Amino acid sequence: MRACIQQRFHQLPHERFSFLHPPRIHAYTVANVENPSAPTGEDYAYANVFLWNTVIRKQAENGDITRDPPLLYYIQGLRTGLRPNGRTFMYLLKALVSGKNVNEGEEVHASVVRTGFASSEFVSGALIGFYVANGFIGRARQVFDEMPQPGLVLWTLMIRAYVCLTLPGEALELFRTMRGVGVMPDMVAVATVVSASALLGDLGVAKTIHCFIEKSGVEVDAFVSSTLINTYGGCGSLTDAYRFFRETAMKNTVVWNTMIHQSLEHNNLDLGKQLFDSMPERDVASWNSMIRGFANVGQYEEALALFHDMQISVFRPNTLTLLSTLSACASHGALEAGAWIHSYVNNNDLNRDGSLDSSLIDMYSKCGDIAKAIQIFEESPRRDLFTWTSIICGLAMHGHGKKVLCYFSAMNESQVSPDEVTMVGVLSACAHAGLIEQGRRHFQSMEKVFGLVPKIEHYGCMVDLLGRMGCLKEAYDLIMGMPMEANEIIWGSFLSACRVYNNVELGEVAARRLLELDPRDPWGRVMLSNIYAEEAKYDRSMGLRKEIKEKGLKKSPGCSSIEVNGSVHGFLVEDNSHPCYNEINSMLEKIEKLMN
Repeated sequence: MRACIQQRFHQLPHERFSFLHPPRIHAYTVANVENPSAPTGEDYAYANVFLWNTVIRKQAENGDITRDPPLLYYIQGLRTGLRPNGRTFMYLLKALVSGKNVNEGEEVHASVVRTGFASSEFVSGALIGFYVANGFIGRARQVFDEMPQPGLVLWTLMIRAYVCLTLPGEALELFRTMRGVGVMPDMVAVATVVSASALLGDLGVAKTIHCFIEKSGVEVDAFVSSTLINTYGGCGSLTDAYRFFRETAMKNTVVWNTMIHQSLEHNNLDLGKQLFDSMPERDVASWNSMIRGFANVGQYEEALALFHDMQISVFRPNTLTLLSTLSACASHGALEAGAWIHSYVNNNDLNRDGSLDSSLIDMYSKCGDIAKAIQIFEESPRRDLFTWTSIICGLAMHGHGKKVLCYFSAMNESQVSPDEVTMVGVLSACAHAGLIEQGRRHFQSMEKVFGLVPKIEHYGCMVDLLGRMGCLKEAYDLIMGMPMEANEIIWGSFLSACRVYNNVELGEVAARRLLELDPRDPWGRVMLSNIYAEEAKYDRSMGLRKEIKEKGLKKSPGCSSIEVNGSVHGFLVEDNSHPCYNEINSMLEKIEKLMN
């Protein structure tokens, strides 16, 4: 390494190091001393080291160390008789971090030891930061342990290093050691330890840290408060999170938003809405949390209502707001509302970089307007994995199998690699279009070509494809050879295929597996009963029907929906709860009379 650096040094023009020349130093010194008397030897030395450090610092700030390696400047300074100070090593290590130059960093570490700066807390901190940034936590700990009496800053830095590398156990153990030697933490150290307890996910540890904070009298700021709320929530205790929220005096908007987020994460929408309505001050993040929270639990109408409320507030929706709202429109089938949001995006120039294109494609696909989805894709400036996947899955949803394969081929030609979701779209399209050979080929290509391990969803698509094409034995063998247990969806799909092709033997196997997975679901019994009836095995068919009746098993009612004036109305079988039930029935009767 040293030989390589020396070679690079001799290849550089001499003028590159002209900042070290005495005339330059003299000019700098005369211009920067208040007394214009002749500069002393100390003035020369100070100016020289200052300029030396400045050049290295500028390289660290610029981040480009390939053209002028900072170690070259360091070696040249040593050759001219300069003596480094603590700042020299701090700037040098910072510059080397950006280039991931571990070997050169070790050269600097050796120089730190030789020049007697190993006991400097600031230089040791820079060394720890360098090693941690390159993933050498053991070397960082060695530097820390060699400090005779590390101060609070160094303790906190080492604890934070463990947290950054997701080693919470080591971080908490070091904190206990710190307290054992009598070092009292400040607010920054406390925040770091709370983050460690959050990573650990142990409620008991979280309560212990909380208790220590209260007894120690350390000031709790907004960051510590929000981290504690997240810690309790992450450990599964919304009750403790809410108790701390009520008790803490530090409640800024960030803390309020954190408590709302945890409420929604635990599906406590009532508490989340109560907090949202009680907030003294809201921001965009507050609105985003509520909209996303309602959308995540399937309450899409409430999510869209909140978006409209946000429209008339003083806050302007951002990209996160629109992503959550478009997701709600897609899941709710609210085409009119989704189209209005699309118009809002265009009118306010909120999609200049195409970051919303994949969500817009997904929304139009799920709301039934696949032509509009294709138009957005074709006009999109952003052909990344997400936009390709969105259009492929959208086309698959609408049964355009051959178009899906064309787009998938174009995706591969554009050097964009698919992920697991993309392959679900491709295999689903093959299943719906009956493209059995293409389906087999793409399923096999997942591991061989793209390095993707098939998941249960991919096996489900293949079982569906083989079942639709009547390859029941192949489908059954695939199920039995899966590396994971088949779920209700796969066995249900297989049973449906057995029903279509009247395969009693395999149908009985599928129905039996379904009953084992969900004994209260009558669907498997109904399907098997129909298979028996088709084969004139009426006694078995009636036996299953009788069993369903005696056990009081009922199928989940089907649901349909329609969007009217921007609102989506849902209807269940034998459901009379709609406020316009009588008017709807009256209109249906009129339509029926006209049709007859």
